[in-house]
Amino acid sequence: SELGVQAPVGFWDPAGLAKDGDAIAFRRRRATEIKHGRVSMLACLGYIVPEYAKFPGYCSPSTGLAFSDIPNGLSALSKVPGAGLTQMILFCGLVEKGLFPADDARAPGDFENGGVLGVPNG
Repeated sequence: SELGVQAPVGFWDPAGLAKDGDAIAFRRRRATEIKHGRVSMLACLGYIVPEYAKFPGYCSPSTGLAFSDIPNGLSALSKVPGAGLTQMILFCGLVEKGLFPADDARAPGDFENGGVLGVPNG
């Protein structure tokens, strides 16, 4: 009766992760899978979009680092100042714990503040 179970495969679990029947662990894995999928989609956008568009102005005015000077892909990590990386990590943590907290009364990935298509209060 779980979402996604359909004929002819039925409940597909080739690695046997749900053999023990632990509903709490199953729900946790489902929520984690949804979260990883969403992060992957954003990461793909973050990798593709800078190839075609960049913000105007400076990423770090004090060091003279313009957005146009930051390379695409993983090499951008070496150019962004440590304070900028810290801000990104803190922002992700605040979104995770503040804006979209986990609620056991709702389905995995269904957040109260999510709104339409994940736009907060949309």
